[in-house]
This record gives sequence, C-alpha cells and structure tokens, in this order.
Amino acid sequence: MYQSPRRLCSALLQRDTPGLRCRPGPRPGPRHQSSLPPATSNPASPRLLAAASGALTLRPGTACSMGNGTSKLYSALAKTLNSSAASQHPEYLVSPDPEHLEPIDPKELLEECRAVLHTRPPRSRRDFVDLRTDRLSSHPPIRVMQWNILAQALGEGKDNFVQCPIEALRWEERKCLILEEILAYQPDILCLQEVDHYFDTFQPLLSRLGYQGTFFPKPWSPCLDVEHNNGPDGCALFFLQNRFRLVHSANIRLTAMTLKTNQVAIAQTLECKESRRQVCIAVTHLKARTGWEQFRSAQGCDLLRNLQSITQGAKIPLIVCGDFNAEPTEEVYKHFASSSLNLNSAYKLLSADGQSEPPYTTWKIRTSGECRHTLDYIWYSKHALSVRSALDLLTEEQIGPNRLPSFNYPSDHLSLVCDFSFNEDPDELS
Repeated sequence: MYQSPRRLCSALLQRDTPGLRCRPGPRPGPRHQSSLPPATSNPASPRLLAAASGALTLRPGTACSMGNGTSKLYSALAKTLNSSAASQHPEYLVSPDPEHLEPIDPKELLEECRAVLHTRPPRSRRDFVDLRTDRLSSHPPIRVMQWNILAQALGEGKDNFVQCPIEALRWEERKCLILEEILAYQPDILCLQEVDHYFDTFQPLLSRLGYQGTFFPKPWSPCLDVEHNNGPDGCALFFLQNRFRLVHSANIRLTAMTLKTNQVAIAQTLECKESRRQVCIAVTHLKARTGWEQFRSAQGCDLLRNLQSITQGAKIPLIVCGDFNAEPTEEVYKHFASSSLNLNSAYKLLSADGQSEPPYTTWKIRTSGECRHTLDYIWYSKHALSVRSALDLLTEEQIGPNRLPSFNYPSDHLSLVCDFSFNEDPDELS
C-alpha cells in the first residue's frame, strides 16, 4: 500500500509515540527556536503525529529496538538474513538503490523533529570559523561531517553516564536530536560511528533526503550483549547523490598484528559531479580504552596500508573521519600525521598556531569519574585539499556541568564539520 513521504517520515520518527504521550515526571524547560534553518511556519500538530504513528505496523522480531517495538524494515532484514548468510553475503551492507523511494523535504523532517522536541532545551549555537586561503577551488565546497552518535544500546545499557537522566536517552527523542544536528549543517558527506539504528531510522530517512548510504557493523558488537538491543553497531557513510557518483567501495575489517579485530572501516572513492575530480572518503572507529594503545596503533597502520592502495599511492585525494579513541600523544595519531599519504588534521587549524588539536571532542561523567579527551578527527590530503571552514566546538558553558550526553545534545562526542575545496594545483605540496 502506498504511503506518502510525509506519512512515512512521521511514522519513522514517531513509532514509539505511546511512550511520549505517557511519560511522567518533570521535564526541562521549553525548547525555543535555535539557529537552524527555518522550518515551515506551522509546526506539525499532535493529531498528525498520532495519525502517522500507525503508518508502520510493529511486530516482534529477532532484533529488538530500544523503544516499544521493532520496525518492519529491520524485522524483514533480520528474518531474511541470518548470521551465517550475512557473513557469506556482505553485499547486504550496501543500501539498495533508493530511486523508487519518494523524496521528503528536509524542512518537513525538521518540522517533525521540532514537534517531538518541543519540551527540550534549545540547541546551542555553534559557528563556522573561516579558514580560507588563496588556494581556492572555483567549485562549491564539500561539507563533511564526522560524528560518533552514541549507540542507543550502549547509551542505555553499558556506558554508565551517571549525570545524564535516563529520560534524556530515550530513543524516540534522541534520534530527533541526532537528525536535527544533521539537518542543521546539511553535510554533503556524513561519516558516523556507533550506528545501531541504520536500517530502521537513518537509511530510510536519509535516502529520502537524497543520500546514498553504506553500513558496516562490528563483527562482535557490544550492543548485542544488551537486552532489547536493536542489532550490532557499526560505521555508516552517506553521500549526496546529486553531488557525487560512487566509483569504488570497500568494507575493511581492521587487523592488528595479523589478527582480524572487531573494528571496521568503510572507504569509498567518489567522483564529484561538478568538477569531475575524485576523492576517497573513509570512516572508522578504533579500539577503545586505556591499555590498548599498541592495538590501536596496529589498527591504524592497517587502515593506512589499505588507503595507500585504494588511493593509488595518494594519487586520489583522501579524507579520513573517525573516532580514533586516541589522544594526539598516541602512536596511531603520529602514524597518520607522518604518513606518506601527506595527511593533516583539519581541526588543528582552529588553534592559534595551527598545530594544536582542540582540548576535547568528548566530555562525559561515568562511574569512574569525569572524562575529557580529544579522540575524534578529520584527516585530509593537504596537497590536494584545502579547509575553507570548520565548525567550532561547544564551550564548557554550553556543555554544562553534567557534561554529555544531555537533554539538548544526544551524544557524548561532538560532531565535527568541515568545508573542503580541491586545490587548483594538486601537485603543489604545502
């Protein structure tokens, strides 16, 4: 049966609406208009949202969502592909061609998100810092967004954010905060980690916004240890189809000391339709926790070896986004900084000397104490690409005393966003 884009969009956002209508207890102050692009003048009414909540029929499945039920899309996928079949047929990790799907207006999706979030505090304002130099492309910039969005199963079940109220982690609202952040900055390329709602949320919605997506789950995702999980988490890479053509795609299971590990990467070569130039985009998430520094170093070296081959020895410009789980003092960071791929870390350019990383990209409070670290990076080929601007980070005051995540920010990691341009003379080394 045909469903309008508006109806399907609402259904995906509001499939747990009964939980929203019945939630007791105090809530933070009302949400006010933020610096997002304006939505339509009349916000979606509860009546429309309530009607839309029935657009998808929910039923039990082999993978359970963190809300009240599993979407038909994810249930069908889980039923069709058992674990052995999935391992033998990795092609399911690439989204099907979404040309048959009706597009949705991003303003309409933003309106739906704001309706769900109307009782939450407003988003904090973040500004882009102009970093332009004389070496600029005549083509529009390429906006890249890097973000560890926090797996829902880990946020509710394992990460122990002791200062974050459990109500702030409810998926039916947190997913709207994530979507709102993406809609605010409208990236051309989106690199995500800890994605455990790809098939029932991000792929169906972002495909209707014009993105093509790829998902590569961790082989032994810790999400699977959490009761009522929504399946494994992993990396996802999206790009706008009206700006890029996919040339080559590789799903990489990282090795360390010749052993296959639980960490993964996606690397895709894209051709820019305006300039006809190619760029390789990679997304990864390295091993976490103190004591695993050498392991992360080995994983980073393996990724660099793969990217050396994919970019034909740096002939194709490269952008690498990821949660490296490593401070700039670690070996894996130094490997990337000194690689023959000639990479630079984009967010260093925000510092006064252009050589220092931000003081933090993640800030949280767990049972073990307060953790403030710089772990997330956007690396780029400095001989072929220039950073035109970068999104500044939230200040300590904006983050607040309870740190992240919170009622007005959905993850314990901050999103990083950069605008890139091709250098006119890619052979000119900086």
